Amino acid sequence: MMRVTLLPRFEPRGRPSAAMSIASPLIALLLTALLAAALFVALGKDPWRGLSVFFIEPLSGWRPASEVLLKATPLALCALGLSLCYRSNIWNVGAEGQFLLGAIAAGGMALWIGGPQGALGSLAAGDGMFAALAGRPLQLPLVLLAGVAGGAAWAAITALLRDRCNANEILVSLMLVYVAQQLLGYLVFGPWKDPAGFNFPQTPTFAASTWLPPLMAGTRLHWGFVLALLAVPLFWFVLFRSWRGFQLDVSGQAPAAARYAGFSARRALWTALLISGGMAGLAGAMEVAGPLRQLTPHVSTGYGFTAIIVVFVGRLHPVGILLAAILLSMMLIGGEYAQSRLGLPGALTGVFQGSMLFMLLACDTLIHSRVRWRHARPVSS
Repeated sequence: MMRVTLLPRFEPRGRPSAAMSIASPLIALLLTALLAAALFVALGKDPWRGLSVFFIEPLSGWRPASEVLLKATPLALCALGLSLCYRSNIWNVGAEGQFLLGAIAAGGMALWIGGPQGALGSLAAGDGMFAALAGRPLQLPLVLLAGVAGGAAWAAITALLRDRCNANEILVSLMLVYVAQQLLGYLVFGPWKDPAGFNFPQTPTFAASTWLPPLMAGTRLHWGFVLALLAVPLFWFVLFRSWRGFQLDVSGQAPAAARYAGFSARRALWTALLISGGMAGLAGAMEVAGPLRQLTPHVSTGYGFTAIIVVFVGRLHPVGILLAAILLSMMLIGGEYAQSRLGLPGALTGVFQGSMLFMLLACDTLIHSRVRWRHARPVSS
């Protein structure tokens, strides 16, 4: 008896649907919501209540909505920088480490120039430029610039090893994340530890002159969100209306054509990684100068890794990245609500984020390819 087997085969479509490409993230979100409802049922929870906690309650008032925008700020900043790398075909997955180094550099600067209350206050108390700046409006810009420099310097290690040693930037940038985590732990458990902090691993609270001012009274949302909004049109111009952005785009999509045109792959590497690292470092600086106002081992809740999902959900477009950052921020806040109100595990947020990326990739595959079923060779049974 002969048994016929059908096997699927993907064939590229002649012209992918532009409308479906735009709708793809929405379809992925709907499929993720259906999967979430099924998981809630499996965990013995009311699916409507679970979906409400994740997607409705985070926007149920000014205070929870401000928390959503607060968490969307570092996600958007990190993701904007990563979009420059990914469009250049440079796979920086170490934004988490660059975020932490930005936070460390900004925290060190805040402690240095923040007066005697800081762990490094004795350095600022003497004569010198930083002592002269104490209590002046330049303190906050110096803290933010230190964060940018810290993140860019950490990304420069990846660029140097890729440029000089042809090391894989994925592995290098990822391994540097764990180095950054160990460095942060050493500082907050060691030399920068607050002697009056009841033995908690944290630095002293920064001076008020280094804080990001709140954007709305009664909330933790700060002016960093406005800077993130301003970065969106800036990156749109760089990516789609500037000569440098055109070079980076061509280098990523057609390396052979870029070489033929005389575009420098080395310059594209350094430009993309330094800007990406600087943006992640700026996000880290805003986190310690905004809601935290000190360094702790838990400065980041995985913003750098979540930003990778934000980039692709946002279709590598600055406007889409901003919207995706708000959506993923809602999931983060919803996950916190689900833990406290429904007793669900915190890992559920990561499951939903990963599922959404998987659904998006599946939708994109079907947009660009169609499934054809073909007969395999008959098998005797």
